[in-house]
Amino acid sequence: MLAIPVLTAALALVLCLVMGFLVARSHLTKTSADPRGGPTRPWVDQDLQDDSEAMSKEHDDEWDDSDKGENVTYVPYSPERLPEEQMVRASKRFYASMNQRRSVRFISPEPVPWEVIENVVRTAGTAPSGAHTEPWTFVAVSDPDMKHRIRLIVEEEEEVNYRQRMGAKWVKDLAAFRTNWIKEYLDVAPYLILIFKQTYGILPDNKKRTHYYNEISVSIACGILLAALQNVGLVTVTSTPLNCGPKLRKLLQRPANEKLLLLLPVGYPAKDATVPDLKRKPLHDILLRI
Repeated sequence: MLAIPVLTAALALVLCLVMGFLVARSHLTKTSADPRGGPTRPWVDQDLQDDSEAMSKEHDDEWDDSDKGENVTYVPYSPERLPEEQMVRASKRFYASMNQRRSVRFISPEPVPWEVIENVVRTAGTAPSGAHTEPWTFVAVSDPDMKHRIRLIVEEEEEVNYRQRMGAKWVKDLAAFRTNWIKEYLDVAPYLILIFKQTYGILPDNKKRTHYYNEISVSIACGILLAALQNVGLVTVTSTPLNCGPKLRKLLQRPANEKLLLLLPVGYPAKDATVPDLKRKPLHDILLRI
């Protein structure tokens, strides 16, 4: 007789666990689904989601995700194929050049030709993107007053970051690089390039277009931009101004579908520029051959 209540309690516990699992699974499915009520969106990386991905179910008529793929024309592709020995030499030359790349905070005010800035950004724009949506906007700022206003916004937020938001460990890890919230190079560099990710596109009829993997796509473009800058002998430091995005977007009059991803001060290195003597990981630590 005693076994019956024990069995009943155990069965109830199992049922509770099953119900809890089903509820949790249902919640996970809802959070990964298209907020407009559509199917799940596997192209949304859970680690990269933010409120910019929200698509209101009540305004479905604002979106145009009709299939444009049928209208794409294909053309032959036959780039020059290098002999193997030449490939090896080219790969070594490019590595040697990129291995000289450093984050440089001491930048010369010497003017940089505008055509060079156009070309390096044009090169960044060759990056692949989800469904070829090209979800990037590059804003190059050279006006001294505007650069200073950007510096004031960045320094105000960065001081709060260092004093309150970042935490003691983060600040301690940065101490070796002698960084703080003072960003003189934002005034000094001849150009500030601010890279915005377009969280969705705006079509000529003002309807919205889904931008798949927008953050990953723009990040790839930023990597190509860094290589293009190194190729022409310019330097920069990758700056991710925490909590500055909305203010800078407003200052630069960018639309609501754009979010700041990166800020790059760009110019020649100052004559007295120094960089930390850093070592990179050996190849066997970063490459696996299977």
